[in-house]
Amino acid sequence: MDESSPAPRADDADSCRLTTLLNRAATGRDSQVWSDLWTELYHNGSLEASHPLVLPALMSMAEGDDADTAAAALHLAGALLVQADQRYETRKLRDQQAPAVARLLAAANRWRQATAARNDYCHLLETVLNLEGDVHWAEDLIWGIVSEEYELECPDPDGCAALWVIIGERGFFSTSEDYALSDDVETLPLHPATPGTLYGLGRRLYELALADGHGDVAHALTYAFGEATCPQCERRLSVVEQVVARSS
Repeated sequence: MDESSPAPRADDADSCRLTTLLNRAATGRDSQVWSDLWTELYHNGSLEASHPLVLPALMSMAEGDDADTAAAALHLAGALLVQADQRYETRKLRDQQAPAVARLLAAANRWRQATAARNDYCHLLETVLNLEGDVHWAEDLIWGIVSEEYELECPDPDGCAALWVIIGERGFFSTSEDYALSDDVETLPLHPATPGTLYGLGRRLYELALADGHGDVAHALTYAFGEATCPQCERRLSVVEQVVARSS
């Protein structure tokens, strides 16, 4: 650009940078670009998630044949929509981009049914919920299933220490001590929901996981929608209710 050329406008420069990032992501050969997109669009907000390029480009990647690219695009799209809902307290972005959101949701459900890896499947469940937009705490719910633990607060009004709810290979228990550093911490067994008593979101996720061949995820969900006992005050509490409380 010579000295007589006009400087590019900020919005033009942003569009160029966004186009470059999205094109890099679409190649499926650049893992760093997803970190850059999350930073620019989600964490820092240096690029606008509402830019007309964003959701259609992610939709196109989600509808492609590369499973890893599709999963990354879907995860980011769902997170951006939830963030926009919360930041602006309106579903304006969802409404403006309704056709793209509908196609993203269809792609998420298609990949969900075809995904064999446990954690990839869990993230697609989270994405489906985020794209539907009916709950804002799907990330926290699914994070506990993937990491096999929740760090929660006891709802006792007198105040108890944080408690950990462990769901997975290490067992199914609650504790208020650092179980990772000691073999003799006090633990109390969890009380899973019986499948027949599940309702609403819990029942829906449980049945989806079973139908999709992820019985281990369905089993973990009965604990997430079941009850734990606080080791300090011995109060029984709903795990999912405390997940929601922590996310509020």
